[in-house]
Amino acid sequence: MAQDTGIKIRIRLKAYDHKVIDQSAKQIIDTAIRTGANVAGPVPLPTRRSTYTVVKSPHVYKTGGESYERRVHKRLVDITNATPKTIDSLQNLNLPAGVDAEIRM
Repeated sequence: MAQDTGIKIRIRLKAYDHKVIDQSAKQIIDTAIRTGANVAGPVPLPTRRSTYTVVKSPHVYKTGGESYERRVHKRLVDITNATPKTIDSLQNLNLPAGVDAEIRM
């Protein structure tokens, strides 16, 4: 049985726009591969949908409303055999606005 000498890193990405989150995941994967780490992912996690209904008029047309939907897209990236160079390059990575990255070691 072979032992892993590197560090295991799990990154969860969240964003409202699926194009931006895919772009960020590709950027993270390219950085990890360039530094010599093994990458598993991006794994698409279930999208959380929230719907809101806003009443058009406060008095007369109570039954008529407009519906809005907000979707939170999530991706999971696992990095194994990470070196200190991998960690430094991931910390210095500039992700686009609107992407939340949660990093666990």
